[in-house]
Amino acid sequence: MSLMPSAKLIAGADLPPIRLHDLRHGAASLSLAAGNDLKVVQAMLGHSSIVLTADTYTSVLPCLAHQAAEATANLVMKAARRTAKKIRRDSRKATRHYGTKKHRRPGSTRKSAHKVAP
Repeated sequence: MSLMPSAKLIAGADLPPIRLHDLRHGAASLSLAAGNDLKVVQAMLGHSSIVLTADTYTSVLPCLAHQAAEATANLVMKAARRTAKKIRRDSRKATRHYGTKKHRRPGSTRKSAHKVAP
């Protein structure tokens, strides 16, 4: 049995036998891993339904789900840091103004202990 010319080239180059269809799957997987939207990959592949694309490439999606979870966690942590910074800033502001006439309780007086009575 003789090998086809492309098979001879593949065997001679010591490469694994890869079909063009395998390259199509690889391109779609890489596209999803790069962060492209599933709808974009569906259009690129010419699938009539996004369900077909999602079902075919679910093996790639756990990696993407992990990346999405990390990105969401980063946003939450960034918001928490901003909130903590604002709380610290507001706390310092309140401490700095505490005891000034503007922030005293109504009716309270602040007399110096060093005053001598006449």
